Amino acid sequence: MGLALARARRTGQPVLASATAVIARPLDPVAVVAVSRRKGEDWFCFEQPDRDGYAVAGLGCARSLGASGEDRLAQVSRQWDRVRAAALADPVQAPAGSGLVAVGGFAFADQGGDSPAWSGFAPAALVVPTISLARGRGGATVTLNVDVSADDTVDELLERVQARLTGLRSDELPILDPSPVGPYRVHSSMPPAHYEQAVEAAVSRIRSGALEKVVLAREVEAHAPVDHDPAAVLGVLRQEFPSCYVFAVGREEATFLAASPELLVRREGQRASTVALAGSIGRSADPAVDDHLGERLLRSDKDREENAIVARAISRVLGPHAVWVTAAPEPALVKVANIQHLATPIRAQLTSPRTALELAGLLHPTPAVGGDPREQARRLIPALEGFDRGWYAGGIGWTDGVGDGEFCVALRCALLRGRVARLYAGCGIVRDSDPAGELAESEIKLGALLPLLAG
Repeated sequence: MGLALARARRTGQPVLASATAVIARPLDPVAVVAVSRRKGEDWFCFEQPDRDGYAVAGLGCARSLGASGEDRLAQVSRQWDRVRAAALADPVQAPAGSGLVAVGGFAFADQGGDSPAWSGFAPAALVVPTISLARGRGGATVTLNVDVSADDTVDELLERVQARLTGLRSDELPILDPSPVGPYRVHSSMPPAHYEQAVEAAVSRIRSGALEKVVLAREVEAHAPVDHDPAAVLGVLRQEFPSCYVFAVGREEATFLAASPELLVRREGQRASTVALAGSIGRSADPAVDDHLGERLLRSDKDREENAIVARAISRVLGPHAVWVTAAPEPALVKVANIQHLATPIRAQLTSPRTALELAGLLHPTPAVGGDPREQARRLIPALEGFDRGWYAGGIGWTDGVGDGEFCVALRCALLRGRVARLYAGCGIVRDSDPAGELAESEIKLGALLPLLAG
């Protein structure tokens, strides 16, 4: 810290100091952050429980990064390049997400999040947390980040750090109240008939040759008798969806959270990984029926076409930036608690070390959440949906001091603000889509969170 203070006084510019320590005892980063957060404090949790306990979490804001517009992720990537180049940080290699990191996410649309409901969630917004924690196969770490100014003193800086550290708690996540006193109310921002009409209009456009696929979403509000508890909801999601990306991003008085099955991009050095996730069907408690549903999905021409469109589009985007791109020859089944999907893993060897943020900007939005061709779908979506997606179908994740990182697609998600939860779910529309069938599929997807938030 003394070195950072000396540099700040010499240059007249703030210096970000980052120190990392290995944690010897067992640690739950998500629980620590969720129960230790203060009112109005930025907070972030990102985990995949089935993956060796993989988790990255952060509290507070030492630095913020943000941008809007079509190249917002490229802008944020350049901002992050400058921050990490100037920071005084410990070199850390494992586990993933350790050391100096920036965490957060971005909206689906270039200017997404303009509506009052999304206040605090800018089109692209990442923060360097004051405290971040990481856990994985390589153990666990804690990182402290301090923005050091020329007029600071070492004693003041140490006092500031100590004050926040003493506020950390290692309690377990709270239990969701199964029956709070008072009524719940659920309604759609647009009636179900509107969604069916939108699907019908999209199918007409597709059959006319205007585009191959478009994803149309619904927004549903759940009004509770008491404030929604995001920490308790996280506790249920991580138990029910251990193979998914379970995340929460807290801004001001709101929390955006989800259990998403879809990876947008993972960057590890010169390697990039992603997945084409498209084509869905429900599940059954009867194993024989469940297997039959899975087989039906694998044999569905409509769903296989939907998945192939996504896989081809991702490969086309990565191709100019890679030595090679390879996709699995056949989609596989991915089963989560209430739904199963077709998934085609895709990997690429990059020609140059593009950062995780740059790769996210290249890939977003994939046809799994937008459509194909991309621009035609992006223009059509707001006209047919009639609401602001905000961060729904955007990306959530982290990037580190060498540009590695991981972002998932924000699906099966909800925006919690006081007693109101806004839930989002979308379906891929292709030429053979049936409006009633797509409405039913959206209900299945909403079922990931609606029972938790609507009593």
